[in-house]
Amino acid sequence: MPLLEGSVGVEDLVLLEPLVEESLLKNLQLRYENKEIYTYIGNVVISVNPYQQLPIYGPEFIAKYQDYTFYELKPHIPRPDPPPHRTSFPLFLTPRGEASKLVMSYVAAVCGKGEQVNSVKEQLLQSNPVLEAFGNAKTIRNNNSSRFGKYMDIEFDFKGSPLGGVITNYLLEKSRLVKQLKGERNFHIFYQLLAGADEQLLKALKLERDTTGYAYLNHEVSRVDGMDDASSFRAVQSAMAVIGFSEEEIRQVLEVTSMVLKLGNVLVADEFQASGIPASGIRDGRGVREIGEMVGLNSEEVERALCSRTMETAKEKVVTALNVMQAQYARDALAKNIYSRLFDWIVNRINESIKVGIGEKKKVMGVLDIYGFEILEDNSFEQFVINYCNEKLQQVFIEMTLKEEQEEYKREGIPWTKVDYFDNGIICKLIEHNQRGILAMLDEECLRPGVVSDSTFLAKLNQLFSKHGHYESKVTQNAQRQYDHTMGLSCFRICHYAGKVTYNVTSFIDKNNDLLFRDLLQAMWKAQHPLLRSLFPEGNPKQASLKRPPTAGAQFKSSVAILMKNLYSKSPNYIRCIKPNEHQQRGQFSSDLVATQARYLGLLENVRVRRAGYAHRQGYGPFLERYRLLSRSTWPHWNGGDREGVEKVLGELSMSSGELAFGKTKIFIRSPKTLFYLEEQRRLRLQQLATLIQKIYRGWRCRTHYQLMRKSQILISSWFRGNMQKKCYGKIKASVLLIQAFVRGWKARKNYRKYFRSEAALTLADFIYKSMVQKFLLGLKNNLPSTNVLDKTWPAAPYKCLSTANQELQQLFYQWKCKRFRDQLSPKQVEILREKLCASELFKGKKASYPQSVPIPFCGDYIGLQGNPKLQKLKGGEEGPVLMAEAVKKVNRGNGKTSSRILLLTKGHVILTDTKKSQAKIVIGLDNVAGVSVTSLKDGLFSLHLSEMSSVGSKGDFLLVSEHVIELLTKMYRAVLDATQRQLTVTVTEKFSVRFKENSVAVKVVQGPAGGDNSKLRYKKKGSHCLEVTVQ
Repeated sequence: MPLLEGSVGVEDLVLLEPLVEESLLKNLQLRYENKEIYTYIGNVVISVNPYQQLPIYGPEFIAKYQDYTFYELKPHIPRPDPPPHRTSFPLFLTPRGEASKLVMSYVAAVCGKGEQVNSVKEQLLQSNPVLEAFGNAKTIRNNNSSRFGKYMDIEFDFKGSPLGGVITNYLLEKSRLVKQLKGERNFHIFYQLLAGADEQLLKALKLERDTTGYAYLNHEVSRVDGMDDASSFRAVQSAMAVIGFSEEEIRQVLEVTSMVLKLGNVLVADEFQASGIPASGIRDGRGVREIGEMVGLNSEEVERALCSRTMETAKEKVVTALNVMQAQYARDALAKNIYSRLFDWIVNRINESIKVGIGEKKKVMGVLDIYGFEILEDNSFEQFVINYCNEKLQQVFIEMTLKEEQEEYKREGIPWTKVDYFDNGIICKLIEHNQRGILAMLDEECLRPGVVSDSTFLAKLNQLFSKHGHYESKVTQNAQRQYDHTMGLSCFRICHYAGKVTYNVTSFIDKNNDLLFRDLLQAMWKAQHPLLRSLFPEGNPKQASLKRPPTAGAQFKSSVAILMKNLYSKSPNYIRCIKPNEHQQRGQFSSDLVATQARYLGLLENVRVRRAGYAHRQGYGPFLERYRLLSRSTWPHWNGGDREGVEKVLGELSMSSGELAFGKTKIFIRSPKTLFYLEEQRRLRLQQLATLIQKIYRGWRCRTHYQLMRKSQILISSWFRGNMQKKCYGKIKASVLLIQAFVRGWKARKNYRKYFRSEAALTLADFIYKSMVQKFLLGLKNNLPSTNVLDKTWPAAPYKCLSTANQELQQLFYQWKCKRFRDQLSPKQVEILREKLCASELFKGKKASYPQSVPIPFCGDYIGLQGNPKLQKLKGGEEGPVLMAEAVKKVNRGNGKTSSRILLLTKGHVILTDTKKSQAKIVIGLDNVAGVSVTSLKDGLFSLHLSEMSSVGSKGDFLLVSEHVIELLTKMYRAVLDATQRQLTVTVTEKFSVRFKENSVAVKVVQGPAGGDNSKLRYKKKGSHCLEVTVQ
């Protein structure tokens, strides 16, 4: 049952019923499907990755969660409680980097402001992208998996403002540098460098952008969905600048990074010494030369260091040639050491920038972001030490949880009962015991003289732990007559708290030794590159030591011991991160995968420890505030103490004494069922109170409504009565006035007959008529329409007797407007209007294409006559300007085919010329034009009839097609009238004849089925004397 209204499932698994793995998984799945990714186990937070951005991290949420008590709000990443300016400070343990970044962002948001404080906060936040670039990589399960452990101490002043911090890193996964599993990538920085560096930087680093050219990079997975390597590289450069890296330091870091990348391309080939002993040499010296040029090293010295080894004793030095396998091992070991030391240098450089002065008083909050428990198909040395670290963290987790529970019981005065739980100390002892632990045996085997191998190490483990309950191998299984086909001959198995893990001992010795030959150390120290030289101080011959360096296992064990000591000194808060599916898809929840992770994290064990005594505890004040409505003594007002109020509430509910325990400041409830009972009673009581409030509210609303209706009814009645009296008074007044009018009329008629003569009627009528005319004329003066000639509106005559005069006045006014308009026109405009008037007289109501030509001004020149001097010469110099120049089509009267011509109309001639030759082909005088025939359709076809007496007319008439037939014929009509003082005959008909030499051809024009605005003509010859033209 949820404790908050509107919550999903059980928000605190301590209250889960029944407490089994199935119900735990169902509860997590239910909350995950409703986008509730956080769930409590007491003060432990379980975080299920949603693989999407959720709107629960903004400033409003920070303000909301900054000051709240438990159960008031939904579960979330815990705030530092108590905050950093108090005496006790928390430690956040997270196995995933995203949760630690959220904690850091919260701390940065709630801390003080100021230039120095903001600078410190920015440096702390910007350390994340730098460390992620050099320490994170894409794995099968996570696109941004942290391949190192990180512990950050954030130091605060007395005001709670951050002063700085210290970062400690653990066990960088160096083996990833030279080999990655299928579907995984190398560290992000290599891909970011190749994708984000500009061409100048790549050239300086002697790199190429294509990732397939580097042996250390997985070519199958060069890009990751949702990750922009180029922009990430720019963000890393910016972050390094914010932290305090100089441009020279950034350049040196990138040079060392590119050197590591290029080492993978150094190929080793077989060679033989004079004695026949196998040796090795560099196959292509280009890579070694480029490395030497970049870091200031002699390429021959680098090749000698990679392909030979100097054994030095107190008396002599012996140089031994390495075979190909040994040389490749030396190359990879050098690359791993350079990168590991570079990573340590970056961490130390960040620490230099964010460290706090010695004299400042400070408090510390720690954030531990470390890898989680790992079980892969092939588990090696890295998984072994990672799981050892998680085993120790689980031990701390359980012990500190019990310690916290015990201290709270003691502080509240509640008797403590011993809790049975699985103590994984026996597993930790199996691994870390100083004399008989697995790590001790591994170090002993590495230091033992003689033939040492992974097989001898496994044999020693089988001998030493043959009867250990948490150790298995093929030998121990055979001794117990057990058969397990999953157990290999080179494997051993440890029963961890999270389950059984099988480890392959191959390379355990080499990875634990982590040896780098002295020749390579000294070669790196001789480099002229400042950063690379500083990474190998032991390469200095003056500081050379014959003492063997500590093994990787011993170093990690020592680091874990220091970490455990640090953890025990803090008040921890835990964030347990869970991946819901393997495919990183939103909304998918794999129960099997989550169940496996829940066992890794020991969630059920943690819940059982929390519930071993009292499952729920809460302060008296918040408890009374939530449940005081259950008692009539405490509701609605309670003036006593909080504890007395809680006792009153629980006393009236008749709760069992075994279910409750009253501490000094808190109430303890043993069973979740009891808490659920309280919640159910509270829910029922809230329903009762809600019903009571609704009842009172409804009564108040009904009374208020009735009073408003009563007041409205009285007001309406008074207004209605007043209105009725007003209407009655109005009727009486109208009747009186009517009677008075009749009486006055009667008196007037009586006096008229007595005093007036018979001519008075004419005088009166004349006066009335004149008054009407005066009123009409004055009204017309003030109501004249606009002077626009297109405006033909006119006010109507007020009296029928004035209708004729009104029409005359309208005609006069319109003529005056037209004259006024004509007086304002220029001669050119007058000419245009005359042409339009002539076109109207010729074609209005006769030609279907005429309405379309009305709004279009007549242009005259449609072929660009001004730009063609050849055509201008054709008109002749005495005839003045060309009236019309247009491209027309001449229809052959014999076969109906058309040919393009240019038609020029002057004041005296019609000239037809070829469009190509620009020479006058036919010149027709206007006095020889007898008439024109044109159709009534929307086509441009017309016939030019010539007189038989002319020289041109002897050949026959012309059948032409023009796109501007209205304009052409109008201008021709006016030109003929001006030249010959006669009107050109324009015949509108669909049937006309055209003379063709001695014969004539009948032309018939018909409308086709698809007539439109842009009509097309189709010609068809029917017989020798008939031509049918179809307009389509």
